[in-house]
Amino acid sequence: MTDRIDESVEYLKARGFGEPEVGIILGTGLGQLLDDIEIEVETSYNHIPYFPTATVEFHKGKLIYGKLQGKNVVVMQGRFHLYEGYSLFDVTYPVRVMKRLGIKHMLVSNASGAINLDFKKGELMLIDDHINLQGGSPLAFNGVERLGERFVDMSEPYDPEMNRLFEESAKEYNITLHKGVYASVLGPQLETRAEYRYLKIIGADAVGMSTVPEVIVANHLEIPVSAISVITDQGDPDNLEKVDIKDILAMAAKAEPDMVKLFKRVLEKV
Repeated sequence: MTDRIDESVEYLKARGFGEPEVGIILGTGLGQLLDDIEIEVETSYNHIPYFPTATVEFHKGKLIYGKLQGKNVVVMQGRFHLYEGYSLFDVTYPVRVMKRLGIKHMLVSNASGAINLDFKKGELMLIDDHINLQGGSPLAFNGVERLGERFVDMSEPYDPEMNRLFEESAKEYNITLHKGVYASVLGPQLETRAEYRYLKIIGADAVGMSTVPEVIVANHLEIPVSAISVITDQGDPDNLEKVDIKDILAMAAKAEPDMVKLFKRVLEKV
């Protein structure tokens, strides 16, 4: 396990991945941030030893190294999901590699559906807490203690100081930034009316199919992490509309400039 991580890291260092300070995971339809990065080197996931391969057509599948706001960053252009057939260890393997490369902080983005109907399409939600409904843990395997403490505290999975910086930055730019609870489900099917009602009852404000495993592993590795959800659709069980992935991507693109502003501003401050 550790040998595999070392081999992945050695491959990346040999190709110019230096000493990144911040790791960034870009979710569905969220790639505009790359326009602002001074890219020094990039490589496809399928060239990195032991990396999974992105199979979702709108996830590009590249690892990128460069500078953003004066910080060395390593960026995942596209992530992995359980619904692609991967294990939880596979899905979170890049987080372990980024940690071994040297990251000190991690920023995560995703597209999600609103359970809290006060949140509108195209708005942003700062994740304050989460509910893991993916049916497993990325820490539930033999030998996990060789990579970090087995029993990880999750009382504050999202770093309070980084979250404060996001809220402060949103006020500076007059950007609507809700704060709420993200529920992570297996997918790839979207939710039924009954499931939307259930998610509301248990306290979710938004729902998606990613992020939580990555955040659990970040906490396992003691990496401060913050995450932003772009609200791309609404799960109103009493007026549920059919969802088209093209509409989700279009809404993510519409909201993305605000997310990019916040990521860049927080990078300056962190």
